Amino acid sequence: MSSYYKLKSSNLMPKFGIGTWGMGEKEKIREKEIESIILSLQNGVRLIDTAEMYGNGETEKLIGEALTRFEYKREELYVISKVYPHNAGKDKIFNSLESSLKRLGLNYLDMYLLHWRGRVPLSETVECMEKAKKEGLIKDWGVSNFDIDDMKELEAVKDGDKCCANQVLYHLGSRGADFDLEPYMKEKNIALIAYCPLAKAGELGKNILKNKVLTDIAGKYNASPAQIALAFIMSFENKIPIPKSSNNKHAIENIKSQNIILKKEDIELINKEFPAPNKKMPLDIV
Repeated sequence: MSSYYKLKSSNLMPKFGIGTWGMGEKEKIREKEIESIILSLQNGVRLIDTAEMYGNGETEKLIGEALTRFEYKREELYVISKVYPHNAGKDKIFNSLESSLKRLGLNYLDMYLLHWRGRVPLSETVECMEKAKKEGLIKDWGVSNFDIDDMKELEAVKDGDKCCANQVLYHLGSRGADFDLEPYMKEKNIALIAYCPLAKAGELGKNILKNKVLTDIAGKYNASPAQIALAFIMSFENKIPIPKSSNNKHAIENIKSQNIILKKEDIELINKEFPAPNKKMPLDIV
């Protein structure tokens, strides 16, 4: 069902995935969360995003358990995890990576991201990422929460141009990346993975899901405002939303947003209502 984005490495990344931030932290809803991941997999989702930080490793364990209950071909699954900045040096990164793989029950990651900038020199992290690639522990690597200056600094270090993705906060109410970061990434063929693409159900900034323009457009497509917001992000070639939902109804709704192809006039209306900034904005982070 999912279409794919061809990374600069020539590997394919699904254009839609699920986020797992906040999952695995409460024992009483653990089973429900496992079932929600399985439900997404059963409905064609093949990209799962996580991090060693989430639940202090418990989220990766949760995903690992869900995967043991779902029959899949490893080459069809796309798993992203992230390393803490303080673990991103040669003395710790391989232990972090092996621990993530063990919790997930996998022998390689499709994408490994530096979670945010830290004190470890970028050159050292990149060297480690390239080594992990050569050893078959990861297919590709990228970064998260990097703004334009960070990306340019990364590009300047040896093998920094091998970065395939940057995961940033991106939704209709937070389009700061569109001023200079996204055009730069597009030029360099770097995927933009959009976390919190529904602004945490509209909690962040503008309550986008109750917006009249979005509601009116949703009516035309017999869809929900959330589906239109996701379809808008997917209308960009290099943007991949990873909404998170433990609510089965919402999860299925999110997945079905992949079937919506917005008309040009609707994209223009959304752009007018939620314009990209015309000046540099700080990159939002949650």
